[in-house]
Parts: sequence; structure tokens; C-alpha cells
Amino acid sequence: MAKVHIPTPLRGFTRNKGEVQAQGATVGEVLRDLEKRFPGIGSRLLDGKGALRRYVNIFHNDEDIRGLQDLETPVKDSDRLTLISAMAGG
Repeated sequence: MAKVHIPTPLRGFTRNKGEVQAQGATVGEVLRDLEKRFPGIGSRLLDGKGALRRYVNIFHNDEDIRGLQDLETPVKDSDRLTLISAMAGG
């Protein structure tokens, strides 16, 4: 299973865990597995059509998935995904 780093604003879904494991052959599958394990987190990451939300960045190891194959980026058990949600304020 891949390791997934959870940002502080989303840790309420993961029982305050900063890192969790999830399975899947692609980033999209890992995110769907996260939703199964931690209900509610998926809607913070994906829109109603299943696309990555505009204000969410996901890094596969150290590369932004938008520069790779987006949600179809292959994932191995040894990989690390880092979720980053943009913060807004004023």
C-alpha cells in the first residue's frame, strides 16, 4: 500500500493521523480507497465528476501528478503521495 501524507486541514477525516496507507494501482484508485477508509475525505479532493479539485495538489513522490498522468498516474506500494490543499484568506 502507498503512504499518503495528509495535510493538517484534512486530518479530522483520518482521526488526526498525518500519514495513512491506501491501496490502488493509480492515484485515482488510491483516492477512492481513502474515501472508503475515511468517509468524507474524497469530496474534499475530487469534484462531483471525479476530477481533482482545482485547489488540491497531489505529489507522487516529489512530482506534481498534473505533470505526470494526473489521476491515472501509476502507483506502487513503495510510493508516497502528498496531498496539499490550498488555503485562502484575506
